[in-house]
Amino acid sequence: MRTPAPNAFTPGAIVAGRYRLVALLGRGGMGEVYRADDLTLDQPVALKFLPGGVAADDSRLAQFHNELRTARQVSHKNVVRLYDLGDADGRRFLTMEYVDGEDLASLLRRIGRIPQDKAVDLARQLCAGVAAAHARGVLHRDLKPANVMIDGDGDVRITDFGIATVGADTGAAGTAGTPQYMAPELLAGKPASIKSDIYALGLILFEIFTGRRAYDAKTLGELKQLHDTGTVTTPSSIVRDLDPAIERVILRCLAKDPEQRPASALTVAVALPGGDPLAAALAAGETPSPDMIAAAGETDAWPVVKGLAAVVWIVVALIVCAGLATRTTLARMVRLDKPPAVLADRAEQILSALGYTEPRGDTASGFGAYAAYINWITRVDDSPNRWDVLANDRPPAFLYWYRTSPRDLAPRQLALHVTPADPPQSDTDMTTVTLDMRGRLLQFTAVPRQFDDRAPDNASPPWPRLFEAADLPMAAFSPVPPQWAPRDFADVRAAWEGPLPERPDVRVRVEAAAYRGRLVSFLLIGPWTVPTRMQVSQRPLGDRIAFAILLTLAIALLIGAILLARHNVRIGRADRRGAMRVAVFAIATELAAWALGYHHVADARIESLSFSAVAADAVFLGALLWIIYAALEPYARRFWPDMLLGWSRLLAGRVRDPRVGRDVILGVVFGVTWFALDIGRRLLPQTLGYQASVPRLGSDAGTMLSAAQTFSTWGAVILRELQMAFGAVLLLVVLRLITRRASIAIVVGIAIIFYWWSTLSFTPVLWIEVTYEIAIACLFTLVMIRFGLLAAAIARIVIGLCQTVPFTLQVSQWSATPSNWTIAAIIALALFGFCASRAGQPLFGDFELKT
Repeated sequence: MRTPAPNAFTPGAIVAGRYRLVALLGRGGMGEVYRADDLTLDQPVALKFLPGGVAADDSRLAQFHNELRTARQVSHKNVVRLYDLGDADGRRFLTMEYVDGEDLASLLRRIGRIPQDKAVDLARQLCAGVAAAHARGVLHRDLKPANVMIDGDGDVRITDFGIATVGADTGAAGTAGTPQYMAPELLAGKPASIKSDIYALGLILFEIFTGRRAYDAKTLGELKQLHDTGTVTTPSSIVRDLDPAIERVILRCLAKDPEQRPASALTVAVALPGGDPLAAALAAGETPSPDMIAAAGETDAWPVVKGLAAVVWIVVALIVCAGLATRTTLARMVRLDKPPAVLADRAEQILSALGYTEPRGDTASGFGAYAAYINWITRVDDSPNRWDVLANDRPPAFLYWYRTSPRDLAPRQLALHVTPADPPQSDTDMTTVTLDMRGRLLQFTAVPRQFDDRAPDNASPPWPRLFEAADLPMAAFSPVPPQWAPRDFADVRAAWEGPLPERPDVRVRVEAAAYRGRLVSFLLIGPWTVPTRMQVSQRPLGDRIAFAILLTLAIALLIGAILLARHNVRIGRADRRGAMRVAVFAIATELAAWALGYHHVADARIESLSFSAVAADAVFLGALLWIIYAALEPYARRFWPDMLLGWSRLLAGRVRDPRVGRDVILGVVFGVTWFALDIGRRLLPQTLGYQASVPRLGSDAGTMLSAAQTFSTWGAVILRELQMAFGAVLLLVVLRLITRRASIAIVVGIAIIFYWWSTLSFTPVLWIEVTYEIAIACLFTLVMIRFGLLAAAIARIVIGLCQTVPFTLQVSQWSATPSNWTIAAIIALALFGFCASRAGQPLFGDFELKT
């Protein structure tokens, strides 16, 4: 195909039946550029005719199409917008936004260097345009003054993004771009990167502020030699009164090692004196990018005094709270005489005494509150000291259960732990032994043989063995008619009543059963025991209506989040990298919790089913978090950008960033303070003479079984509290979109968080509970808005751990392991935050230097 001559198009010619050429604007390696009028849209455009070599080479043309497809997505006020690719008489051309102005190279030749104030403004705009393209994955690769336009208003407009290399990719040695503005690694034949664009940006800034080129070489060999020597003229040697901050950032951009250059164009903009790119973007009505958020804000070290004061408060508060928690946590209000291994051995001894000596296919055990007894005390005693009775051994408030099975114990809910009810006790010789914390029998059940052809044993069942295992004097009990049916089949039943040893004021009932002379059931029944398997479950109409409304709202929010996430992804606003990292973290954490803390068996089929169940749940959670994050994070970025500063830097991998460290240590401070307030609201009623608050039953006593179980619980707590923090952000964003006023959204959000998180049943004094819940809702919202999402999430994780793990100061007791690990982990997190907040400065400031 014959390539038209350069002057084939003349002013007034109609191109592609739509564009009337007005004038030739320039000619170079990328072909000719014409100003034209779009006759269809009646607006001026620029037509750039590509070199004939591009149109003739199918592979290069296909590559160019891909680059153009990406580059045209860059929409920013400092970047010339690409419109379309056309064809005229076999010649390819681009249509793009027409800029009525002068290119920077021409301007610098005409006036020399630009005054510093105006140069800073131009530099900041230049950084914003480069950053916008980099955020879309577009590299310029030929950034130079000739490709920077200054329009009639004096604003920067960058041209040729994503297409600059097409015309320049004809040089020798595989280099691409203009050698005078190429980074050393490009001259060495390495691929282009963000850091090579940063290098070219530094060269342009050098010229803007000094009026001269950093490297004035005549030949390519001379240019390479200058790069090899690593010597560059300092800007201040040319302009004596240049701001030192400007010189520092230019020289950082021109570092020979790409790793020593600024991480992004936004980092360059932030380092320039004065101005705030984030504030400028918000003032312009734009949604700042995640990189802009991460680059904004302070990067200085946090003061030593504040950091040390925070650490001291955390340590002191944790010690005090761990001491007081023994008066508010059920697992610490009872005597824990025997460790799990001793209780398991005691359970096996009881089973052996009752004749259950069959080989064990699997076993499982755990701790739990005796909820029926706790509820009974709540009903019958309203004194300030009503929980002092829990220090007695009888009746027990805390239980240990031990299950055996001839086959693997595989819960019906395969991703969960074995419990006394899951899997159901249905196989022959399955047993469950329930003990108090001194190893005395409270309940026993066993499944009789499904098929038994032995002759019936007419001998009386060995009832005394049950009384011995329960440490009850059988002689003090009188036979009575049975009332409580055993859970499994039995052919003989018996019952007795008598006083509870050490508590003669409490009469208890013993119900037992046997099958063919073998004991299959034992139950110690007190006035607190209520039947649970014969109650009809009926939810009030109001509850059913409320559930239907909540379910409808949840589905509507999920659908809305999916649509919004899709919209944000399509327009390039969603932080896909951040969303993916959040999702991967959630999936990895849930899988790690499963590996460490769940009940595993030596059966590949069961293990694969269990893994599949937890993996599916983890993927669903990760996908859900991805959708929510992609849908709402851009709005949070726009409405409350300060909220995401530390969070964005953490997701960007800047773990030791001072803002990350500050947010972490402040989050720990608030979380520990929250724990102290929680203990205070539980102890205050009895201090004022009211009935004592109900002890915390939700503490995960299962963590006392092993360190692995503790770590697994940590993972579950972290995921749960992250969802709560994300939910709070979601709530504020939705309210901000609905009300269109931040103040109203915050006030309504506090009210909803109060209703959402409130647990008004813990304390008997309503005004104490309401005051606490309102204070927590206000403080949490304040922390989230004022200090950021990272601080708020850390606070929720810390309070979640403190309320889940039974704390104690008896560090040498067998049950103190989870408490010791958790306190150490919280203090370690605070120390990490303090170290990171110092930004590489001496940890103790001048004192460390003097000593």
